[in-house]
Amino acid sequence: MERHTQAVRLISSTVRSFFERSEPYRIFHGSTNSTRPSHLKSGARFVDISALSNVLEVNTANRVAFVEPNVPMDRLVEHTLKYGLVPPVVMEFPGITAGGGYAGTAGESSSFRHGYFDDNVLSVEMVLPDGQIIEAKPDDGHPYQDLFKGAAGSVGTLGVTTLLQLRLIDAKRYVRTTYRRTSSVAEAIAAVKEECANKDNDYVDGILYSKDHGVVVTGQMTDELPSPSEKVQTFSGAWDPWFYMHVQERTKALPSSMAATSSSSSSSSQQLLAQGSVTEYVPLAEYLFRYDRGGFWVGAAAFKYFRPVPFTRFFRWFLDDFLHTRMLYRALHASGESGRFVVQDLGIPYDTAEQFIDYTSDKLGIWPLWLCPLKTPAGPGTFHPHLRGARATPQGQTGEMLNVGLWGWGPSDPDAFVQANRSIEDKVAELGGTKWFYAHTYYSEAEFWRVYGPRAWYDALRAKYRAASLPSVYDKVKVKINPRKESGWKPWLKAKWPVGGVWGIWKGIKSRDYMLHRNATWKWDHKAKEHMVVLQSRKAIAGHKAKQT
Repeated sequence: MERHTQAVRLISSTVRSFFERSEPYRIFHGSTNSTRPSHLKSGARFVDISALSNVLEVNTANRVAFVEPNVPMDRLVEHTLKYGLVPPVVMEFPGITAGGGYAGTAGESSSFRHGYFDDNVLSVEMVLPDGQIIEAKPDDGHPYQDLFKGAAGSVGTLGVTTLLQLRLIDAKRYVRTTYRRTSSVAEAIAAVKEECANKDNDYVDGILYSKDHGVVVTGQMTDELPSPSEKVQTFSGAWDPWFYMHVQERTKALPSSMAATSSSSSSSSQQLLAQGSVTEYVPLAEYLFRYDRGGFWVGAAAFKYFRPVPFTRFFRWFLDDFLHTRMLYRALHASGESGRFVVQDLGIPYDTAEQFIDYTSDKLGIWPLWLCPLKTPAGPGTFHPHLRGARATPQGQTGEMLNVGLWGWGPSDPDAFVQANRSIEDKVAELGGTKWFYAHTYYSEAEFWRVYGPRAWYDALRAKYRAASLPSVYDKVKVKINPRKESGWKPWLKAKWPVGGVWGIWKGIKSRDYMLHRNATWKWDHKAKEHMVVLQSRKAIAGHKAKQT
């Protein structure tokens, strides 16, 4: 803890010096899962918090973990699994950090039950823009309650998060995973909502492969397999299937579960539902990070870029080091291809979600799509996706909406690409939804505040906590509409195939991020039938006992 205290004091001193000179700054974390173009950060002054990357304590009695902001999800899960615990919301890319989950928006397949990641944060230590070190909590009556709620999702524009206290829940060895087939967009949306009402489900999400092939994925944590001979399914090994492809293969011949149950009597509906679904058992951490290999399905786009390389199981195995999310993000940024790739997460009301999917299908033809049900806060007063207009959730209550993950190649012409993203933003606003900030944001400032305002609540917090010298949320997330005028020769060269892609691979190799996955201990050991981190923990305990005797 002393190391942490000294590091925070240094950060506080650096921040104070910027404050005294009225100079804006940005935070250097050491890695990013944002897809915002790197030109947004050029010329910025930085406060380096990359050393804050440790789990300081897991308190089993209180079921909490004290975590520095740069701890990624895989390291966090590795620590908590040793104690039979896990965070309620775990972002499904291993490299997303705890601080990023708090300062950004992080809603995952358990968020229909537990809300966003920050809904499970009990307190944060922060360095205010003037260098003061404080602790903020969401508790009613706490002196910094407004700051805690305002800083969640405001992308670091109200201060620097230096420590988080996270709530933990009991972990179990497996997730009983069911893939439920649907045959239309409307069926898939209805099935997601139905599964969210099932109190036995710990996880719910969905994949739409097309308008007539959808799958709703549900997970229930368990310590037991139905029989000792039951084969568990893993997704972290180089020869394992990519999760979305595995689900598609397992369900392509199934009938629609919704059609089966709607046309039958209640006595036979469960039997017919089983005919439209398939169940298997996945080790817990393998389930939590099931989308890592291939980055959902974004990794398939790399094969389209490097067209001579066939998208076969052999080459997915051979190139596995480059096809995990950390490496994919490195390559996406370094190559410059983030400027041609639509990466948007949109929060849409349930009753307009089908309209939005029909719109993106007609305009962009991007498939698959991800569906993730969310428990959302009331707006205004939040930068998290929330219901708007007539559907807005009353203050003090939570609402329900559906996240649609829209990830795929956009128009190759830069102007058409911008227009496609602007049209998405307009459509989301029309349908009463809001979007995530980690991706491209093209709103004008006036449009931005019409969606996320009124601005008064944010400006009042900025004034109260002396944050006026920091970049605002809009400053941090907006994309320059026409960066080509300032781009120079490097972006021009990287735009020439295959220069950008090769450069992205080289930067990924230099980062050595592939070693993080190779050495991950959350992966499942098939021979021992246990997570490797748990095996290591048992060995360490046994060794400690041996020394004592």
